[in-house]
Amino acid sequence: MADSGSEDIAVIGNTDLTPSESENNIKNTMVEKGTNLLKRMEISVAEAEKRTGKNAVNMQETYTVYLVETRALDATSEGTTPVPDSLWRRYSEFELLKNYLLVTYPFLVVPPLPEKRAEFVWHKLSADNMDPDFVERRRVGLENFLLRVASHPALSNDKIFYSFLTEKSCLLSASQENGWKETVFETGFQAKADSRLKALNATFRVKNADKRFADMKHYGDELQSVISQLLRVRARAADRLYGVYKVHGNYGRVFSEWSAIEKEMGDGLQSAGHHMDAYAASVDDILEEEEHYADQLKEYLFYADAFRAVCRKHELTQYELEMAGQDLTSKKQQQEELATGTVRTFSLKGMTSKLFGQETPEQREAKLKMLETQIEEGEELVKERNAECEEFVKSAWVDIERFKEQKDHDLREALISYAIMQISMCKKGIQVWNNAKECFSKM
Repeated sequence: MADSGSEDIAVIGNTDLTPSESENNIKNTMVEKGTNLLKRMEISVAEAEKRTGKNAVNMQETYTVYLVETRALDATSEGTTPVPDSLWRRYSEFELLKNYLLVTYPFLVVPPLPEKRAEFVWHKLSADNMDPDFVERRRVGLENFLLRVASHPALSNDKIFYSFLTEKSCLLSASQENGWKETVFETGFQAKADSRLKALNATFRVKNADKRFADMKHYGDELQSVISQLLRVRARAADRLYGVYKVHGNYGRVFSEWSAIEKEMGDGLQSAGHHMDAYAASVDDILEEEEHYADQLKEYLFYADAFRAVCRKHELTQYELEMAGQDLTSKKQQQEELATGTVRTFSLKGMTSKLFGQETPEQREAKLKMLETQIEEGEELVKERNAECEEFVKSAWVDIERFKEQKDHDLREALISYAIMQISMCKKGIQVWNNAKECFSKM
């Protein structure tokens, strides 16, 4: 794991950048010695608000915006509590930020966004993305996303991320001439994004895959699978639990009706019925708390995608290195064949020579010079690709180790808290029946 107190200054950027693009990328980063933004700024998503307006095709739509608030910590440390800076962001802007980070930092495990539409929900929970409860859970998830990025040793110091927190968007502030979204698009990050077909091609054609990354990619698949299964089990259990609790309301109704026809037993039955009613009503709060733990698991369900994206990018980097090496070998073979006049394997060139005769010395000399130039360029390209691959592995592995430590801590704490909640819930159920027993004893 990277030491957050390191004295080294890290310049983070896209592995595919040219020297001129690297210079621009450096301007988009503000990496400082051993610091992250969360140590200098308070960040929160304070509230959500539903709005209505026209979209890009001039159609009326209803959407949700989220209030992002920031406050410099040095101001609060001086004993004053200044009013936080605030701006509104749509979910699509959070998506744009995440996509920018994925392309610009392909060797880092970029934190995921909360789900856009509810998944793994039990039947009483609304899957509508405009539902107030869902919007509130998404607000919490978006705040968690910003805090994850702001605490990351590299991502937190990106200039575009800082602008996201502080610079208003033209979409929500027409008076701004150049908003945050325009700043993002000006980086040209979209042109640097790898196509899915290109990544898929690398997956199947890479010959010397790094076993560590192959194992990590497989682990990401397995992690996503087990968390998906766990969320499905929890959703089914929530459905059953809801039914068990609500059926206790029938106890309350029956005891209440029974108490009406009894004289000496009436008070005890009525009291027991009240306890059962309260028990039945308590399930709503219990399952609402359970959703909090489900959202924590969902975060790592989506983290698995980011984790595998790093592994896929490494496959692509390795594949490009191998292709450059194969092309260089082919050029050297052509040079040797042209110089000696022998053809080792069947080729179109050999057939052409037989059909139309051998090349003149001048033609051969010109081709040799061209191949010599191409070989020099190929050797330089292989050297560059190899350096890129080594740097990618070095940077990615440090961040993967950081992520694994974070994951182990977070999931352990979430599962322990979930177990404690279940134990508390069972104790409350026992207490309800103990209270009912006391009521029956007094009859």
